[in-house]
Amino acid sequence: MTTFKNIIEKIKSLETERRSLLLEIEELKKMADSKASALENEVSMLREEVKSLRLLLGTGEPEFGPEPKKRQK
Repeated sequence: MTTFKNIIEKIKSLETERRSLLLEIEELKKMADSKASALENEVSMLREEVKSLRLLLGTGEPEFGPEPKKRQK
């Protein structure tokens, strides 16, 4: 009978730990998503700053990749 009692206690303990870990995982996912969003915003601002500085210095480059190739006649 003691072994059944121990098994039941162990199961309850593991279920409690499982719930706790699932909650922690969800919280960490939210934190990771928030950090990724903040980094995206920062990168966007840095890109804008680079673009502004290039224009200011007269070294502006095409925004959408290289210029199209000219046709040869």
